[in-house]
Amino acid sequence: MSTSPAPDALLGPADIRELAAVLGVRPTKQRGQNFVIDANTVRRIVRTAEVRPDDVVVEVGPGLGSLTLALLETADRVTAVEIDDVLAGALPATIAARMPQRADRFALVHSDAMQVTELPGPAPTALVANLPYNVAVPVLLHMLETFPTIERTLVMVQSEVADRLAAGPGSKVYGVPSVKANWYAEVKRAGAIGRKVFWPAPNVDSGLVSLVRRAEPLRTTASRREVFAVVDAAFAQRRKTLRAALAGWAGSAARAEAALVAAGVSPQARGEALTVEEFARIAEAAPDREGPLPSPGSAEPVEPRQRKDSE
Repeated sequence: MSTSPAPDALLGPADIRELAAVLGVRPTKQRGQNFVIDANTVRRIVRTAEVRPDDVVVEVGPGLGSLTLALLETADRVTAVEIDDVLAGALPATIAARMPQRADRFALVHSDAMQVTELPGPAPTALVANLPYNVAVPVLLHMLETFPTIERTLVMVQSEVADRLAAGPGSKVYGVPSVKANWYAEVKRAGAIGRKVFWPAPNVDSGLVSLVRRAEPLRTTASRREVFAVVDAAFAQRRKTLRAALAGWAGSAARAEAALVAAGVSPQARGEALTVEEFARIAEAAPDREGPLPSPGSAEPVEPRQRKDSE
């Protein structure tokens, strides 16, 4: 590994403002841009993400490069995905100027993260990002689906979004993001971030969310698309029982009830009470489903794991 970067290689508040002024950059609400201006915060994020010297990290929305530089201090390689023309154009020069000995370990993809289907270099092993609040969940789910080699993820998002992602069944904020994130990974809150470490300071608090990919995919004969269709239908009308909420998905309330009973789920239950395993069982029991028959030795559907009341 290369020699350690100089202590002042990271960007401080004055560096960020100076760089933004030179580039003529003003953070925009449209893209949810709030730049981290505190070096201690980005190093804390890297530590919390448990970035290792052999990691290939993908970062979404690097902005002016605060977190990018901190990641390069530790990771083997960093690939940053940036949609903004000016920021994407400036970032390689910032890396070369402040961390020249690591510049060959950095790659830039100038694109909308939602459109990215491949990345240069070795496959990513970790995703670490300060995600724009307005697109955080869809970007996170897209990256987890598109890059199955990502084992560990740490994202900074709006605190409310962090709560939703990490919520368990029975929680008031448990919903579509919670279930879909849990399809891929074990999800938990990993800390809070104050408003003062951003420029401009946002009007909301931020939180860190850790996602560790499941060692084995969820055992089900239903596809991700089939399971997510049930999830979307169940939460589209949160106050309704699953028998009513899934009527459109199944073709009628009676057919929805039959699928629920076959899956071992009460037709009177509501979506916020179900685990992702239970949603998968409902998808398997869908009316007229012609899913693949389990092949010899294939995994059978599993019972939903027991959750503690505190989860």
